[in-house]
Amino acid sequence: MLTQKFILKKIGQATLHLLFWTGVLFFYTYFFSVGSKNLSDTFSFSLFLMPITIATTYVSIYKLIPDYLITKRYWHFALYSVYTLIISAYLVMASIFFSLIYISGFDYTEMNPATKNILFIMTGVYLVVFIVSAFKLLKLNVKQTAKTKILETKILEAQLKLKEQELNYLKMQIHPHFLFNTLNTMYGYALKKAQETPEMILKLSNLLDYLLYHVDKPLVLLSDEINHIKDYISLEQMRFNDTLDVNFYDSGCSKSIEIAPLLFLPFVENSFKHGKIENGILSIDISIQCKVNHIVFNAKNSHSKSVSKTAGIGLDNIKKRLELLYQNRYTLDIIESDDLFEVQLQLKLADV
Repeated sequence: MLTQKFILKKIGQATLHLLFWTGVLFFYTYFFSVGSKNLSDTFSFSLFLMPITIATTYVSIYKLIPDYLITKRYWHFALYSVYTLIISAYLVMASIFFSLIYISGFDYTEMNPATKNILFIMTGVYLVVFIVSAFKLLKLNVKQTAKTKILETKILEAQLKLKEQELNYLKMQIHPHFLFNTLNTMYGYALKKAQETPEMILKLSNLLDYLLYHVDKPLVLLSDEINHIKDYISLEQMRFNDTLDVNFYDSGCSKSIEIAPLLFLPFVENSFKHGKIENGILSIDISIQCKVNHIVFNAKNSHSKSVSKTAGIGLDNIKKRLELLYQNRYTLDIIESDDLFEVQLQLKLADV
């Protein structure tokens, strides 16, 4: 089947070439018939030029251009082009001589006026060679451009797959880290058989529902993310009881705003995990504000450098995710003093 298609393709190409060179023959006949009344002699003279034109053209389009010009071997291209020009010019001179012998019988006065002008003949021959070579070069450039686009597309697809795999890996790290902290809290309540345990289970159920059905989406509503944070804070308030002073507020956020899931939670988690209880109170302030096309997240907590010198895997993961998802569209500032740890994240929303 493939062989048959190949043969048909070659037959089609040969037919096109034959038709083209037939057209060139008629062009020569018309071109060189200027000032001549004997069209038959002009046709015969054109036949003499055809082998030279065909050979010069094929050398140009099948050897010089693909092997030297396209591959940027410019010195070889120039050198062999000069060789081709010299040889073809010599053959054109020979054609004129043979036309003088066979067509005019060595009678110079009987020669076609156009065939007496060597420059005119060279112009006709090299005009065809130049036009065909230009089309060949254009075809090769278009083909190369198409190959380049296909290659770029494959590279882009590979990069996107790697990016997706890295994001999935980071999410897999976030989930166990988050669940580990929450289950520890629930375990403590279960040991005490506290009345708040059912409410905590309900909150955890909401959080798990969010993780299972929302976190794998590329974007979620900011309002859902805020509710998720509120549920997490509620769980922590149950764990800390009277030792926690947490303030959370959001303002100016449209319900239609979308962001990547779980961008803010690692910062919230670290506020509780690495915060310092001073005078019996762990103080935490969290805010989310929306401004035109920006979202500003801020988290502050009481802190002590001597107590905690690491923020865990959460912050490292979120930095990688921000670079992957919001490259050149975010600013992250982390300020650490002797008694305060503050995170400020500003996201630029994509233009609609």
